[in-house]
Amino acid sequence: MMRFFDVLFSLVGLFAGFPVFLCLLVAGYFDTGAPLFRQERVGRDGQPFTLVKFRTMTVGTASVATHLAHASSVTRFGRFLRKTKLDELPQLWNVLVGDMSIVGPRPCLPVQAELVSLRKKLGVLDVRPGITGLAQLRGIDMSTPEELAKTDALMLEQLSLFHYFVYIFQTAAGKGSGDRVKNG
Repeated sequence: MMRFFDVLFSLVGLFAGFPVFLCLLVAGYFDTGAPLFRQERVGRDGQPFTLVKFRTMTVGTASVATHLAHASSVTRFGRFLRKTKLDELPQLWNVLVGDMSIVGPRPCLPVQAELVSLRKKLGVLDVRPGITGLAQLRGIDMSTPEELAKTDALMLEQLSLFHYFVYIFQTAAGKGSGDRVKNG
């Protein structure tokens, strides 16, 4: 049933959000010259997929986990995108094609071996990764792989259609945060 809502919400979001998408694409082009960011991530069953987001960091920033990137890499427009969570809008495409769900564990990089291993052990990789989930709502990012994997597993144990809608509503209402970048 959640997959049905994933497809429905991603279609509605892509069509209704198209004007916003175009505006952000143009603004991103003026900001960095390359408004879309694509990166290989770990998906369901540990299979790689290409995640699409709006670029929030300068072109040429090392392809590392966000918490390992330096805050100076984030552009001014990128800070706005991150704060409003609009950088995630292109991921609706990933949801539509079945790489992701709206609710699930955030997809990590293949080089985050400790997190991948913990998630595999706890069964977290058995599901599609998501745009939002319990860890994001609790402010847990990928800098604490054990806590993140355990929170992801807890979310999956408790996940129901009710929780699916609760996580979406709380995210839309501004609760939670994304991965933090290094300040120092």
